[in-house]
Amino acid sequence: MSQDPVLYERKDKVAVIRLDDGKVNALSHAGIDAIHAALDRAEKEAGAVVIAGRPGRFSAGFDLSVMGQGGDAVVGLITAGAELALRLYGFPSPVVGACTGHALAMGAILLLSMDTRIGAEGDFKIGLNEVAIGMTLPVFGVEFARERLSKRHLSRAVVEAEIYRPSDAVDAGFLDRVVAPEAVVDTACAEAARLQAGLHADAHRNTKLLLRKGAIERIRGSLAGLGDITGGG
Repeated sequence: MSQDPVLYERKDKVAVIRLDDGKVNALSHAGIDAIHAALDRAEKEAGAVVIAGRPGRFSAGFDLSVMGQGGDAVVGLITAGAELALRLYGFPSPVVGACTGHALAMGAILLLSMDTRIGAEGDFKIGLNEVAIGMTLPVFGVEFARERLSKRHLSRAVVEAEIYRPSDAVDAGFLDRVVAPEAVVDTACAEAARLQAGLHADAHRNTKLLLRKGAIERIRGSLAGLGDITGGG
């Protein structure tokens, strides 16, 4: 098990942020804070970012030990996760996801917040399973799904909690393409390097915010209502 749930390295102008808690990469306050710290560093020294999981696991969503506490503990963690997804969605440089395995609930929402998503082929589960486990999907999750998922899959993925294999997740919109598991991180790094070299940094940042401004404002405006959420995720 990793001592730190988030590992950081720089490959030339690409910052690689690896989620690795040695288990299912559940998102805790400590993990979310560590991702923010890594993003702070990436903004200063890199021109693109890769967010990767550990082999077989990208993220199973929020830390159930916190979600089981209910009340303010749930609201606090969900709010922190929403703020992280918003930061990724409006991040000034390209963000590429390396989905190394299962990505469920908040783990899938993180994929929806990234610019390009490379997934590992295999018997992995990707999707928004909140409805199946007794949780109403928060407004921010619905908005990310509305922005990034195919209209043909939107109701199935959000309302019916359909779970996808990686190849089908491409058609749904959770991923952009899949590669062999051993190649997923390297492919994501190559894509991040290509975007960093091929895009004008200021134009990329400004155009991304123009495209996503409405969704970001709607999502941020919805966070005050998270106190109505109960259950786990």
